Amino acid sequence: MVNRYPVNADATLGKGELFFDLTTAGAEDAIDGIKVDRAGNVFVSGPGGLWIFDAVGKHLGTVRGPEHPHNMAWGEDDKRTLYLAAQSSIYRIRLNISGASAFAR
Repeated sequence: MVNRYPVNADATLGKGELFFDLTTAGAEDAIDGIKVDRAGNVFVSGPGGLWIFDAVGKHLGTVRGPEHPHNMAWGEDDKRTLYLAAQSSIYRIRLNISGASAFAR
């Protein structure tokens, strides 16, 4: 399951709520890495591939590659390339939007 939590003004987390339940997907792959783009879309390494959700939890699609991705990172100077780390290889996907940064202002 993937939950979301509001961040309070004092930087503590509020009450969580279910964002999306990936345990019903019917595959054995673990839920692992999570990244967010600047629009608030969420990229989750989940059962069967890379799951993509919009900011409210609507499933936009699943990218299925040759291997299950375990973790990911934004790359290139414009942060529009998502690198996926799998068991034996690194894959990349070029996107039309950049990844969110913890250091964005």
